[in-house]
Amino acid sequence: MKRIFFIDLDNTIYFTKPNEEQLMGELYRFLESLDLGISKEDFQLAKQDMLKTPFLKVAKKYGFKEEVMPEVISYLHNREVTKPLKPSEDYHYIKSLTGRKFIVTAGFPKQQQSKVKMLGIADDFEEVHVVDVSTTNKKKTFEMLIDQHHLNKADILIIGDDAESEIKFGLELGISTFLLDPDNLHPNAESTFRGNDLSNLHAAAGQA
Repeated sequence: MKRIFFIDLDNTIYFTKPNEEQLMGELYRFLESLDLGISKEDFQLAKQDMLKTPFLKVAKKYGFKEEVMPEVISYLHNREVTKPLKPSEDYHYIKSLTGRKFIVTAGFPKQQQSKVKMLGIADDFEEVHVVDVSTTNKKKTFEMLIDQHHLNKADILIIGDDAESEIKFGLELGISTFLLDPDNLHPNAESTFRGNDLSNLHAAAGQA
């Protein structure tokens, strides 16, 4: 049975698309006021990517002008979500897991912490760890948590939607993973368990 859970935030605990205006409206308008050096079509594509991919990866993919990036990053470091967010309909499966739960999410600390606050879920978790992907990655954070709390890898289940981040790193560390893939974006990705929702999460954790 798994009793320790490392859980992603974005598109796992809640979904970005239904909360798009609260999460992204101000950012979109700020970016529109800048010369990013890309076409309107690419900006529309970039906006969609921002809903499921860390901002710095999106900026690199679409070639945002390097001259504007310091201003954008400064904005993001100071940005907070100030309107209520709604957890996913499946969140009760996470909340009802028995054991220790840690959020491990990539992004800008103030922004990610404010999402947890606006979701109203802070008390459901032992700790919230925000990973700055410009300097580190989730794998190093998982290793840090294991060392810091003297955790046994066999007791851990990693839950998330990113096959190339928490799922990949979990498998590399020999930890069981649950890939949440509602849109079947990663049909060929390796994962110990997977689902298009979280209805079989308790079975994967051995808590059914």
